[in-house]
Amino acid sequence: MQAVRRAVAVWLVLFTAYAATIGLHAFGDSQFGGDEPHYLLTAESIVSDRDIDLRDEYATRAYRDWYPYVLERHGRLTNGQANEPHGLGFPLLIAPAYALGGPLAVQLLMAAIAALAFTLGGALARRTVPEPWASGATLACALSPPALAYATTVTPELTAGGLLAFAALLALRARELPRIRWVAGAAIALATLPWLGIAFALPGAVVALAMVRWLRRRARGFAVLVTIEVLLFSAVMFVTINDQLFGGFTPTVADVPGRGIDDLAVTDVADRAPRLVALWLDRTYGLLRWAPVFALAFYALWLLWRSRRDRLSRALPEHLDVEAAATLCAIVCAAQVAVAAFVAPTMFGFWFPGRYLIAALPLAVALVAWGLRHAPRIGTALAAVSVVSSIGWYAILRIDGRAIVGPTTRAPLGPLDGALPLFAPGSPGATIALALAGAALVLLVTFEWRVWRAERDPLRGI
Repeated sequence: MQAVRRAVAVWLVLFTAYAATIGLHAFGDSQFGGDEPHYLLTAESIVSDRDIDLRDEYATRAYRDWYPYVLERHGRLTNGQANEPHGLGFPLLIAPAYALGGPLAVQLLMAAIAALAFTLGGALARRTVPEPWASGATLACALSPPALAYATTVTPELTAGGLLAFAALLALRARELPRIRWVAGAAIALATLPWLGIAFALPGAVVALAMVRWLRRRARGFAVLVTIEVLLFSAVMFVTINDQLFGGFTPTVADVPGRGIDDLAVTDVADRAPRLVALWLDRTYGLLRWAPVFALAFYALWLLWRSRRDRLSRALPEHLDVEAAATLCAIVCAAQVAVAAFVAPTMFGFWFPGRYLIAALPLAVALVAWGLRHAPRIGTALAAVSVVSSIGWYAILRIDGRAIVGPTTRAPLGPLDGALPLFAPGSPGATIALALAGAALVLLVTFEWRVWRAERDPLRGI
C-alpha cells in the first residue's frame, strides 16, 4: 500500500509539472511543430469524417484554429487518398480527447501518459534499488529538460515508453510467477507498439523475446502460445490495414523517398555510426548535454557487467532478480539507441533534442537509480544540474516567450557548451570526440580483460 501511495504521489507531481508546460510555443506563434499538427489533423479527420484521408481537411484548413501557418502535407497520395505516413494508432489514441476538448485535452492526455510512463519507470527502478534511490532517480529523470519538452508534445514517444515500461514490468513478474493475465497484458502492450510507430517494434521485440525465454525455461508452453498468438494477430492486422491505407506493410511506404525506414541501405548504416556518440555528446542535440543525470546509466552498465562477471548472484541469490531487471532495461534501451542511430532518417530535426531516445527514458530510470545508489554524491550533483536546468529552461521559455524547437537556450552548460563537439560533416571536434570515445572503450575492454585473466589464473605474474 505504501508503494502505491508513493507511486500516486510521484504521478501527481509529474502531471502537475508537465501540465505547466502547456502553452509554451514550439516555434514562432504556434504551440505545435514538426509532426504534431499532422497527428492532430488526423485526429480531426477521425472525429469529423471517420477516416484518415486529409484532403478535405487541407482544403478547408481545418487546422487554422490551433495552427497559425499553412500546413504542408506529408507523404504522397496512396490509393487516391491523403493518408499521411504517421500511421493510424496514435491518432486513434488521441481522437477521443480531441473530440472532448480539442488540442488542450490532447495535451492533458499526453501529460497524464508521460507521468504514468515515468511512474512505471520508477516501479522498474524499485526492482534494482530500494527507496529513496528509486523515487529520487525517477524525479530526476522525469523532470529533466527532454522529459519536460516531450511531456505534452503530441507525438507517440512517451506513450511508447510507457507501454515498454509496462510490458517490462509484467514480463519480470511473469519470470517470477508466470500467470496468464500478466503474460497476456505484456503481450497486448507489446502488440500495440508498432501501431504507434514502427521504430518502437525493435525494443518491443526485446521484451517479447526475454519473456518467451523465461517462460520456456519454466516449461510454460501455454503462456508462450498466448504471447505468440497475440503478437501474430496484431502483426497480421497491422500489415493488412496498412496495405489497404498506405499501399504497403508499414505506413512509412507512403512517405516521400529518402525519409522512410524502407529506404535504409547498408551504406547508410556505416555513415550513421558516429551517431552512437553524437546522440549523447553533440553540442546541440546530445542527450547528456541537456540531461547529464542519464550519464549514471552508463555507470550502471559497468556495475551490471561487474556483477555478472563476479557472479554475485551465487553469493546473493536475491541479486539475480536485480540483474534480470537491469539487463532487460539495458537491452531495451540499447535497442532504442540502435533505432535512433541507424534507422532514424536524421537526429537533427525540427524538434527538441533526443526525440528518438525519449521512448527509452522510462526504462533508463532503473539504470540511473542503480548508478545513483552506488555513486550518491556525483549522482546527486548530476540530478541537481538536470532539474535546475529544467527550471531555468522553463523560465526562459515562459518569460521571454522563446520556443521549444531549436533549442533557443544554452542551459544548462551556458558558455561551457562550447567544449562539446558539433557533429557536422567534416567537423574536427566530432572526429576528436569519436577518437576519444573509441580509445576509452578500448581501455575499458583491455582493463576488464586483464582483470578476467588474472582471476582465472591467480598465480599469473608471481
